[in-house]
Amino acid sequence: MVPALSPSRASDFKQCPLLYRFRTIDKLPSPPSPAAARGTLVHAVLERLFDLPADERTPAAAQALLGPQWTALVEEEPELAAMIADDSKLTEDGWFSDAQALIETWFTLEDPTRLEPAERELYVETDVDGLVLRGYVDRLDVAPDGAMRVVDYKTGRSPSELFEGKALFQMKFYALVLWRLRGEIPRLLQLVYLGNGEVVRYAPDEHDLLSLERNLKAVWTAIERAATTGDWRPKTSKLCDWCDFREFCPAWGGTPPPLPENAALIALNPAVSGQVAPADE
Repeated sequence: MVPALSPSRASDFKQCPLLYRFRTIDKLPSPPSPAAARGTLVHAVLERLFDLPADERTPAAAQALLGPQWTALVEEEPELAAMIADDSKLTEDGWFSDAQALIETWFTLEDPTRLEPAERELYVETDVDGLVLRGYVDRLDVAPDGAMRVVDYKTGRSPSELFEGKALFQMKFYALVLWRLRGEIPRLLQLVYLGNGEVVRYAPDEHDLLSLERNLKAVWTAIERAATTGDWRPKTSKLCDWCDFREFCPAWGGTPPPLPENAALIALNPAVSGQVAPADE
């Protein structure tokens, strides 16, 4: 099997090897999150909006897409509807209003009547010296001169400098894959934060992407070592405050599940280490 990495799995391991283990080997489920579900809905609406002719891409048209897109998501994951119904702090009307507010913020940051994305939810994959890198790009804009802009929607607030690197890691990952696929480095990486209406832009260069390529190879080597030794030790940081699995983490007084006999095979399975899904990278 040819090894593979997605930006989310690489980021998991860089953040904490035990987190990688919990998600890939133990397959511990994360509890349904209203924020994550709202993000998935907003991504779907912004993707579908570009199916309309340019002059029809209005806030009202986006609002009209909310209901049908939510219905489609619930059909795929019925637990999403139960999540709202079971949360005493949530109402469906309020939840939709929050999603609509994020979309309205987007209209203040970008004008969809003047945009014609080259790609939306673009699956990208390339082989870098025997390591497959794969992921989904929210939006790829290509200028008449061929210059590429990689755009990613974030429904939360822009992070502090302490956490900004994690978001840029994902975008540089996409830039590296596109460079290897198309022979040209994307001109601009653009993170659109709808939670507070901020746009973060970054222009990658060859040095950036070669450094990332080396880093990803090192990450894979470290994953192979952990899989071989069974040493998935935790790495504590401020990000632990948002971890779904602290109850199982030794650093927080928890006990991980027993490691299965085929743990190494699972950890290195490209379908697991390279797992990607639209709108959740």
